[in-house]
Amino acid sequence: MNPDLNALHPYPFEKLSALKKGLTPPAGLDAIALTIGEPQHAPYPEALAALVAHQHEMARYPATNGLPELRQAIADWAVSRFALDALDAEHEVIPVNGTREAIFAFVQAALDRTRAAKVAVPNPFYQIYEGATLLAGGTPLYLDCTAENGFRPDFSAVSATTWQDVQIVFLCSPGNPTGAVTTMDEFKALIKLADEHDFIIASDECYSELYLDEAAPPPGLLQACAELGRGDFRRCVVFHSLSKRSNLPGLRSGFVAGDATLLAPFKRYRTYHGCAMSLPVQRASIAAWQNEAHVRANRDAYREKFAAVTKVLAPVMDFPAPEASFYLWPAVPGGDDIAFTKRLYREEHVSVLPGSLMGRDNAQGVNPGAGRLRLALVAELEPTLEAARRLRRMIERG
Repeated sequence: MNPDLNALHPYPFEKLSALKKGLTPPAGLDAIALTIGEPQHAPYPEALAALVAHQHEMARYPATNGLPELRQAIADWAVSRFALDALDAEHEVIPVNGTREAIFAFVQAALDRTRAAKVAVPNPFYQIYEGATLLAGGTPLYLDCTAENGFRPDFSAVSATTWQDVQIVFLCSPGNPTGAVTTMDEFKALIKLADEHDFIIASDECYSELYLDEAAPPPGLLQACAELGRGDFRRCVVFHSLSKRSNLPGLRSGFVAGDATLLAPFKRYRTYHGCAMSLPVQRASIAAWQNEAHVRANRDAYREKFAAVTKVLAPVMDFPAPEASFYLWPAVPGGDDIAFTKRLYREEHVSVLPGSLMGRDNAQGVNPGAGRLRLALVAELEPTLEAARRLRRMIERG
């Protein structure tokens, strides 16, 4: 077996299951989970209808590059959403089976293991960045995201010597687990660093359509390129998904877009990888990318939920004002996120994800996720609000 498999950390949910083992929650309380970022709002119905209408196409092999109509629908959406001059549907867009698959595969294709191969990732982080790096023979470079830097990586703190070994920088904006949004100036500053030190920027933007201020959608990496007059998106790729935008996590549909010189070899890799998207899924994806009304309605539902939960929790917990995504990132009273998580499950039958399970210790031995919780506000309003009430009730008991 590949010896690099031994370097992989257990996934956070495996660790969480181990923490809860042997704990008995109250029998009189229904279980409520705020753990997995799996949208529970209704899937976009027109996408489901397209799946059924095109089920006969399961009899055909799909092409790795996807249908031209899907690539064009994606390109049209991205141009409109991020104010791009153009996005070449033939060479600058690849449909993928979810961003997790694409992120993992992209690192395998892009990392040059014949030389020093560091991959910069936010810390705490979505664990695929780390696992993909380790299995590609690279070394993760963890960049702490703390309250002091607005829960975003401070790229100016990385030395020129360190940058020499960095081949890929992962952004996650809006952030998982923090919900923090990368600013346009930060995107542009990172692009300048990429030119100076010759690394790829890979921006995971799968939460980009879940934002609380309808007048302030989060900017994107390709948008920054456009403002810089960088029409070839040199050194830049983005990852997007229908999972959160359209409540279709089971569809496993997203896309990669950006620098055609990076996507061409990635496309060749994917040909061997055997990961073409089925044709009914592609038809459903076209329907979803071409409709914005259901996405606005989805944001309205999250906006209502965030307002209700914030009203309950703000008097007893400290957390950054939500900007985007469907997570809250509160500090734990007392500072021990592991003990708090176990107690909450044992006393209130509510499951949450300790922040320390999503982070790694830095050089000073400090895990920047420690002392916080990731609360995934993905269920409908009432069970989410009930979980918040129970959480507050436990805190107020002391």
